[in-house]
Amino acid sequence: MTECKPPGVSFETWVHQQIAQAQERGASEGLAGRPLPRRTREQTSYEWALEWARRENGGTEGMLPPGLALRKERDELPGVVAALRSEAAVRALVEDFNDRVAAHWRRPAERADAVPGLADLDALLEHWRATRPPEPDVTEPVAEAPVRRRRWWRRG
Repeated sequence: MTECKPPGVSFETWVHQQIAQAQERGASEGLAGRPLPRRTREQTSYEWALEWARRENGGTEGMLPPGLALRKERDELPGVVAALRSEAAVRALVEDFNDRVAAHWRRPAERADAVPGLADLDALLEHWRATRPPEPDVTEPVAEAPVRRRRWWRRG
């Protein structure tokens, strides 16, 4: 429905015209007589919102204000960092997060929002190093000097 209601036509008449045009195009074929799907139980608006958030955004994180979402992400960084394989990956992750926080600080606030802080790179690197398994000693064993055996025919 992209058309605007023409002036001088009542709203009711205009709606009936739109419905008639849609029926002529066949837009409502197969819809008549089909019942609406029934819910198995009553659903509160909160439950509906949670279901919608999971369906659309993959979770309730999409419903959080941006500052609070960044703060929550900062609190979860130690767990994410522990799974990374290299120190460079940790640095890149923290740098990306801090860039997004700085961009949030520069954005004008529409309403009161939580102000996230920057992630502490040194603390996260220390945590990453602490969670790494000890690296095996890869030094090559020292080759022992060959034992010189004295031959029985050479004495001396």
